[in-house]
Amino acid sequence: MSDEARPGPTVMTIFGAGGDLAWRKLIPALYDLFLDGWLPERFAVVGVDRVKMDLDPFRQRLRDGVDRFSRRGQSDEEAWNRFASHLVCFLSADLARPEGYAALADRIAALEKEWGDEAGLLLYLALPPAAIQTVTEQLGRARLARDRARARIVVEKPFGHDLASARDLNRLLTHTFDESQIYRIDHYLGKETVQNILAFRFANALFEPIWDRRYIDHVQITVAEQVGVEHRGAYYDHAGALRDMIQNHLLQILSLIAMEPPVSFLADEIRNKKLDVLRAIRPIPREELHRFAVRGQYGAGWIEGKRVPAYRDEPGVASDSTTETFAALKLFIDNWRWQDIPFYLRTGKRLPIRASEAQIRFRPVPHQSFPDTAFAEWQTNRLILRIQPEEGILLRFQAKRPGPTMRLSPVEMRFTYREAFKATSPEAYETLLLDVMRGDATLFMRADQVEAAWSIVTPILEAWESVAPIGFPNYPAGSWGPEAAGALIAQDGQSWLQPTLPED
Repeated sequence: MSDEARPGPTVMTIFGAGGDLAWRKLIPALYDLFLDGWLPERFAVVGVDRVKMDLDPFRQRLRDGVDRFSRRGQSDEEAWNRFASHLVCFLSADLARPEGYAALADRIAALEKEWGDEAGLLLYLALPPAAIQTVTEQLGRARLARDRARARIVVEKPFGHDLASARDLNRLLTHTFDESQIYRIDHYLGKETVQNILAFRFANALFEPIWDRRYIDHVQITVAEQVGVEHRGAYYDHAGALRDMIQNHLLQILSLIAMEPPVSFLADEIRNKKLDVLRAIRPIPREELHRFAVRGQYGAGWIEGKRVPAYRDEPGVASDSTTETFAALKLFIDNWRWQDIPFYLRTGKRLPIRASEAQIRFRPVPHQSFPDTAFAEWQTNRLILRIQPEEGILLRFQAKRPGPTMRLSPVEMRFTYREAFKATSPEAYETLLLDVMRGDATLFMRADQVEAAWSIVTPILEAWESVAPIGFPNYPAGSWGPEAAGALIAQDGQSWLQPTLPED
């Protein structure tokens, strides 16, 4: 790895280092970056948490996380020891008191003196939303945010609970940090296929000329989860599918699919184009909400032959909860490229499979010149951008079947990362953490993007919260959601396209 490709000297401070996120995601991602040669030689991780823990137990806990969650599997003893030498300190501190931040500043100063160089300061808030204000204000008082070129703060979603709270959070962060220092992280944007949407569209002359309302009939984006709420019941019961998934993940995918070609690959140029899409999404009239938005909640059912409980019977969930575990929307983008082309979005828990993908369905050919017998298996052309379970891109088109008669069948051109590059794709957090160290904000949401996304979903949330849903739970676990979701798209003469699996 060339020195130009690596970030400069970096001190990464993880607030909440004793928690689940550091254990499951952050440290395994850093370990894999280390083994691949992406981290700088002068790199240090400082853990900060309220829990009492010495450095050796801290390292051992993190190794357990690496062994469980690294894409490489069990850690090698020699490699782990080299990596662990960069886990330099664990500070037990009350996050509401200045003493811990003073100790952190002293530790960073000592590392810079040892290295003989200034370091980039990566301040990662792996904390509940309620703690963000306290930590941000204390970082300001400790003068750890003052250097705009070196100090960067990473904030995990959720970015607010609605439009008003998102604006409050943005005001809070920008009171201490400049917008250029704030990295709002959405792990979906670090996935290879999500990033590959840009490469697919703008690095190939073949597709962009047909990427508009003249050739595309509609777009479907599906993020299906087979699991229930697991250990997140208390959080999820105050969030729901619309807040948890559509406001961020699905709208970001929509933005990448629908954005105009950028002039350059600079971060703000890409983010400006995505913002234009969000601002062009047509508001949904409240009196017509039922024609554009559907919600559901799963009941008991069967997943892969196992009986699973209803949402209201999950730990941490109220027995009379009206929180939606499924949401589907029909959105329109009012601009020249996409006018009157519907974008259908759906997401839900306890669906039959785990899958995330976008399907672009093209218009049918304008004239059928083939005999009627040729069309027994005819389908319109489809482009499938598969995000999980196996990242790739598929193009479905018609071809003649072998034989003496003209019979057409759908066939596929298929690209997968595994087959094409013979390499394991990095985890999303690897890409995103490296980008923060480099100061590349392309894959991170800006304040105005967050607020634009909330402005789309907040009126829906307010309408749903004002009227209790009828018939919850309204879909059994293991199904594809409530019947109303099918009706949402059927009113346009369409049906949901089921996700493609690797063996399809």
